[in-house]
Amino acid sequence: MPARRRIPRVALLIETSRTYAREILAGVRRFVAERGPWSSYLELRASDSTPPSWLKDWDGDGLLVRTFSEETAALVAATGLPAVELRSPVLSPRLPFVGSDNVRIGRMVAEHFVERGHRHFAVHSLHTEPFFTERVRNYAEALAELGHACHELPETLSERTEDWEKAQRRLVRWLTGLPKPVAVFAANDQLGVRLLEACRRGGLAVPEEVAVVGAENEETLCGFATPTLSSVQFDGRAVGYAAAGLLDRLMRGRRAPAGPTLIPPKGMVVRGSSGLIAHPDRLVAQALRIIREQTLSGLDVNALCRRLNASRSTLDRRMKAALRRSPKEEIHRVRFTEVERLLRETRLTVAAVANQTGFRHSHYLQSVFRARYGMTPGKFRKLRASGAGSV
Repeated sequence: MPARRRIPRVALLIETSRTYAREILAGVRRFVAERGPWSSYLELRASDSTPPSWLKDWDGDGLLVRTFSEETAALVAATGLPAVELRSPVLSPRLPFVGSDNVRIGRMVAEHFVERGHRHFAVHSLHTEPFFTERVRNYAEALAELGHACHELPETLSERTEDWEKAQRRLVRWLTGLPKPVAVFAANDQLGVRLLEACRRGGLAVPEEVAVVGAENEETLCGFATPTLSSVQFDGRAVGYAAAGLLDRLMRGRRAPAGPTLIPPKGMVVRGSSGLIAHPDRLVAQALRIIREQTLSGLDVNALCRRLNASRSTLDRRMKAALRRSPKEEIHRVRFTEVERLLRETRLTVAAVANQTGFRHSHYLQSVFRARYGMTPGKFRKLRASGAGSV
């Protein structure tokens, strides 16, 4: 009888207290279900949990880690085991890294605000981690390419509890002095909630005067905020799946990739903090509102013009001047955003996706999707489900 391969023993030092981290674990679980088995060790953890003392004597084969302290980094390095870092390469620079693509995150937020008609922009970040810096830098660069400046809070706010009141007063002063309406990107959801609280204290209307978008889509924070917080949704499942695949290869003796493995975000979850279309041209603002409300019900340009009591030439000219897109292009953009989401997050057939997104029939969706993305909806779904590619 051939010798039976020993099941790899893998420890997951990943906090279970955050939505993104739990999504990562779900991605790892899917990889193990498809390509395992593994003997996995997972304990309930928070970001500030102490390093596990048992790791020093653990007889394992590999590690998936999100490192928050130098002590944990040293403990992981001392094991000499294959390991993949999933938070930041700063504390463990020698480990291969798998994480979210901060270039795409920053640009996605910039595009979201510009598409909603904003002309004044700001960013609120901490400078404690490179991923914060990358997000806001690429947000500002994307805006600069479109001819827009970006205001940044000049001082780094302390995260210490005793500085809360002082920090909020400073935020209120900063927000009050910005040109209005202004769109503010918070580098994570916790900072986004702070901005919303500062707006409440300063009597600033959200989103009419200040629109806010965070990053990570931490459901507890976003849902409890007032108004609810819009946020970039990371693709934690794809990150976890890719990290597990990489660790599997390392445990088989293969070499680590030369650079980081970066997964694009899933998209923007739009909630109350940025749901308003801000544009000085009232006709354009009304058109954008109707497009977002009715596109998935089959809205076309002729119906849109009738709703607005405007000629097609007038609407086309004013939308191109305001957004650099025609009404037809905006309808398609909104429609395909939902098509992408349904292909990523559901198992609906292409016919059902077409029905839910306002296309006449599935054959037409197949045709225009291939022309737009260079692949079929089925291939797009497969690539995004596995984290193997991006569009």
